[in-house]
Amino acid sequence: MMAKVAAMVMARKEDFENFQGADNGPTKLSIIVGENLRQLRRKNGLSLEQLGALSGVSRAMLGQIETGKSAPTINLLGRIAEALKVSVPSLISSPGVGGTIIVPRDRATVVSSSEGGYVSRALFPWGDPQSIEIYEVTVSPHHRETFAAQAAGAKKNLTVISGSIEIIVGEDSPARLAEGDAILFNADTPHHFRNPGDGEAKAFLVVTGLDGSNARVRQG
Repeated sequence: MMAKVAAMVMARKEDFENFQGADNGPTKLSIIVGENLRQLRRKNGLSLEQLGALSGVSRAMLGQIETGKSAPTINLLGRIAEALKVSVPSLISSPGVGGTIIVPRDRATVVSSSEGGYVSRALFPWGDPQSIEIYEVTVSPHHRETFAAQAAGAKKNLTVISGSIEIIVGEDSPARLAEGDAILFNADTPHHFRNPGDGEAKAFLVVTGLDGSNARVRQG
């Protein structure tokens, strides 16, 4: 046991890379990683020692990363992200100025399923943990998309902006929404979206009650 603890405390040179410029100062990337790590660690109520125990990364190395003096390799980044229950991109993504983040339309993450029958465009930074997710969704004519049950407490709010969409939640009777109509329902049971019309249907979908640690299980 003592040997294992000693191995965790020692920082191995091959486990990290120095991201320094010509003036030997920290680069923008190392500063971003350090700030993100510090915020996520504190959000989880963890000390450097506790995070070190969870990730297998030494306290000394974590301290260097947080101060922007060093940045982890992909291997260490994955171990830290797993310990914090976040995605790797959330550790390296710029938080934006003053907490404001712009998601340009041509850079938004678009996910298509059922050979294009259902398309969702994320209206939030895809790599960052989110407790609320907002999507613009498009459903092809006569297409039906099925969703598995989500974690307890998750809810979906869908507002139709064009066409019509039929919502089926569990064993409930179908609810048909026309342009401008909205519906809020518990998403912890299997549910379906169906476009009964001959043209595309579009809607805004808001998913709430998500655990940020499950951010990669997208619901759009």
